[in-house]
Amino acid sequence: MAFRVTAFDVAQRAGVTQPTVSRALNGSPKVSDETRAKVLQAAQELGYVINQNATRLRRGETMTLAVVLIGRAGESATETNPFYFSLLGSVAAAAAAKGYNLLVSFQDSPGNFFGQYDDARQADGMIVIGTTQNPEAWAYFRGLDHPDKAWVCWGAPDDDLRWVRSENEGGGRIAARYLLESGRKHPVFIGARASQQRQFGERYDGFAEELRTAGLSAPAIEVDESLSREEQGIEAVRTLLQSGQPFDGIFAACDLTALGVLRALSESGISVPERVSVIGFDGIRAGNYSSPPLTTIEPDFEQAGDLLVQNVLNRISGEPLTHRRVPVQLVRRGS
Repeated sequence: MAFRVTAFDVAQRAGVTQPTVSRALNGSPKVSDETRAKVLQAAQELGYVINQNATRLRRGETMTLAVVLIGRAGESATETNPFYFSLLGSVAAAAAAKGYNLLVSFQDSPGNFFGQYDDARQADGMIVIGTTQNPEAWAYFRGLDHPDKAWVCWGAPDDDLRWVRSENEGGGRIAARYLLESGRKHPVFIGARASQQRQFGERYDGFAEELRTAGLSAPAIEVDESLSREEQGIEAVRTLLQSGQPFDGIFAACDLTALGVLRALSESGISVPERVSVIGFDGIRAGNYSSPPLTTIEPDFEQAGDLLVQNVLNRISGEPLTHRRVPVQLVRRGS
């Protein structure tokens, strides 16, 4: 029968106390280099393996991060914006690279709001992702925003919370340049500029600034935020056509809205990109399979995951937040 080697056995072999073994193996500065070397040699000779779970338990660490995906009230997880699933995947990869597991929950109504993962010893920190079209959820999580809570968010309704966000204004400028380089003289923005989704207003600001530099105005079609993103795009195109506003290029605030734009243009017999160029923002995979495939502004998902994880880990350790803007790039497809 094989016997399990314990810290006591290592202490006996190294000629030190058992607490010294623990301190040496956990990197305590109170242990001299000479003693640490003796302990490490004894541990290696005996084949001693540190019980990481026990160590974490003593420290009160779970090595788990909670991720909350906020949906619209009454919206099922299957209806969640696919952009958030891409973001979730990048967070999972970044957390795994740092030795953390993920605990994921979908929350949409007061009956299932929960953010006290640290108090329940389920997670060391929390990342909140999701729509601002759920004010009750954000009011709840805003109530958790005090110094001893380690959490950051994506999609925050205001700048008071600890957020990470795409380089939205830069993306808007890229979208405008794309349309101008495509020979468009009458670009139009579709989206809710005053939305609590702060990124939409930022995207319009960058778009408008670039067009003004080229001597053009930047008209915008506002949308009804009670509608789904796709329906917003469909209704906006109908409004645009009824208004008589000339347009030969459209920048939609997000890809789902842009997919609705493509559908409405097709139903109206307007060819893309021959008569109208369309560009979205988010880089969702569904854009590869639209007709034509959707040109988009895509954030660096890998860096987005890294920044969200690193910022929440910084909160856990009491360090300041790192850079919070995620770079974006143009993805040319067919629209």
